[in-house]
Amino acid sequence: MLSRISLINERIYAPYKLAALVEVLAEQGIAPADSLRGSGIDPAQIYDASLLTSVRQYALVCRNAVSLSCAPDTAFKVGARLHLSAYGMYGYALMSCLSLRDFFRLGVKYHHLATPALSIDWMEFSDRVVWLFPDALISSPSRELKEFLIEQQFSAHVTHIRDVTSPDCSPIEARFSYPAPAHADWYPQYLGCPCHFHQERCELLYDAALLGRKPQLAHHITATLLQETCDRLIGRTKASVGASGEVYRIMMSTPGRLPSMETVASTMNMTTRTLRRRLLAEKTSFVAILEDVRCSLALEYLKTTKMSADDIATVLGFNDSAAFRRALKRWTGKGLLELRGREGADRHAAAGGRKAGSR
Repeated sequence: MLSRISLINERIYAPYKLAALVEVLAEQGIAPADSLRGSGIDPAQIYDASLLTSVRQYALVCRNAVSLSCAPDTAFKVGARLHLSAYGMYGYALMSCLSLRDFFRLGVKYHHLATPALSIDWMEFSDRVVWLFPDALISSPSRELKEFLIEQQFSAHVTHIRDVTSPDCSPIEARFSYPAPAHADWYPQYLGCPCHFHQERCELLYDAALLGRKPQLAHHITATLLQETCDRLIGRTKASVGASGEVYRIMMSTPGRLPSMETVASTMNMTTRTLRRRLLAEKTSFVAILEDVRCSLALEYLKTTKMSADDIATVLGFNDSAAFRRALKRWTGKGLLELRGREGADRHAAAGGRKAGSR
């Protein structure tokens, strides 16, 4: 899906991760100027909220950390320092979720607001829930850098879940696809669980019962407002990157008549074959972007207009409202009335009552 495109060159992130890493290295006696060498960032800027940085810049500073630091637990310390409150709207949206299931779902949905160096996903089973870390979002990382990023991500995940539950909430197991490093003894100390190496995938496992728990700061109105803010931020992010961003912008500029791939390619002065190849290089497709645009527009129409399901289905290019409702359920996990809200539901019920009375 478009939401997982790597934006490694886009300077769209506040420097909170960079600041945490530079702080940890400074405590080891490494000068900030050395930590930031080659990144184009001045040490005086790392606490400037107006500074925008890229994933590539963060990865470069991580490379510096790998070569400069002698402390084997540097990545774990950085992850433990990255509390949800450091992530701005993304962090507060997760803190206010109404359940840990929502926390997991939205953590993935809004992951591109978090200076992501790794992709993340999760799976639910009857007895456990599993965080997955399938890919590095930077090209060809060294073994040392990839392990550094994994250690930092695992530590940050544990920290975030403890932020919304309790300090003693720990995974039941952690699995790593690489051999045990020399500092393997540090892993269980920071993650609070048994750690196994030479596994098929990098995974962080929790008891499935966790999904039903309610975050300490759960709040319905706050959660709704912050998630809407994150949706808008994600939209800006999608529209800012490469060929996929240009496709997204073209589609959103003509919401009443979503253009075909041929039309979009012609607008971009290229063939459909070239466009398909460029989108594939960005790990997406025209169909994925079309789905994403349809979802964004559907939610906007449901929340801000009185358009009927039939009208929205027509505008978005569905054959009928039943197909639109099925797509809505697939995209959001919710039905039309849930997404429209109480006011929309009342209008719908009133309309139904009038129709019933007129028969």
